[in-house]
Amino acid sequence: MVARGSTGRICKAAALLVLTGLVFVGSAGARVEGGSPVALVTAESTNQVIALSLPGGKVLRRVHLPDPQTITADATGPAVVVSPAGSVTILAWRSLRVLAVLHGFRSPQVAAITPDERWVYVTDAASGDLSVISLKTRRIVDRVFVGAGAHHLAISPDGRRTWVALGERASAIVMLDSSRENRPRVVGRIHPAVSAHDLAFAPDGRTAWVTSETASSVSVLDARSGRLVASVPAGAPPQHVVFIPYERARAYISSGYGSSLELVDPRTRRILKRVEVPYGSFNLAASGDLIATASLLNGQVSEFAGPTLAHWMTVKLAPETRDVAISVW
Repeated sequence: MVARGSTGRICKAAALLVLTGLVFVGSAGARVEGGSPVALVTAESTNQVIALSLPGGKVLRRVHLPDPQTITADATGPAVVVSPAGSVTILAWRSLRVLAVLHGFRSPQVAAITPDERWVYVTDAASGDLSVISLKTRRIVDRVFVGAGAHHLAISPDGRRTWVALGERASAIVMLDSSRENRPRVVGRIHPAVSAHDLAFAPDGRTAWVTSETASSVSVLDARSGRLVASVPAGAPPQHVVFIPYERARAYISSGYGSSLELVDPRTRRILKRVEVPYGSFNLAASGDLIATASLLNGQVSEFAGPTLAHWMTVKLAPETRDVAISVW
């Protein structure tokens, strides 16, 4: 039922925010030189992608697309929107002008942008393919079969490994060598003890965190062997996970049915703080020093301070808001 964009996204945007010089404005949000953070939110029931200022909550843009479900974006690059009806749309940075609409998919699910920001990977549940799209030419340049049900995916911070979960309640995770980012190739499979849902690599690339569709915990797996290293208590399944990698890395785990958001130390796996979020806030995004969540069940988008999970704002945008990404305008 629940999908996440990029959702396997590992917050590549955060590194760019650090390099451009993060500056805090009081306790109400973050700014970067030349721009401000913006949440890009999919509202499939109204067929819109909505750009929302952070932390002000002002609607900056509305783009009408057919059935937009998942979205991914880099801090200062194009956004990629996936519709499971069979299309992937590339939107221009800031203007959100439609640059390209790609077809030829059967049931695309989730997109992720590679660390070098040149390629987009898209999973297709019906065909079982992982498609590679060039952001320069806006064309599909490769397809590799990973298995039926291909859904959530994660790319390691160095871009050399990619994992794809086969289903939203996955009994198998496919491991790919993506050192040639435009030509990923399958190298193995993992069969986790607990069914997998979402997944993300830790900032050091040594572990991958895999959430569950059935258990109130997140599995921490060795990134090379797939061996279980640890488990982190979490809210009701399914959960989603993202990281803020700079300085002291932090992990964030959301539970839509549990109405919870956890701040976790990735090294000790200790829960540092847990706060309440709007019911149905399955999907989340992290960038710079902020966290945004979107509620599939009541259409509310919330913003939190990364280090403390202090609540900055909650606004209602639509009957439902499925996915969220963060850009900088």
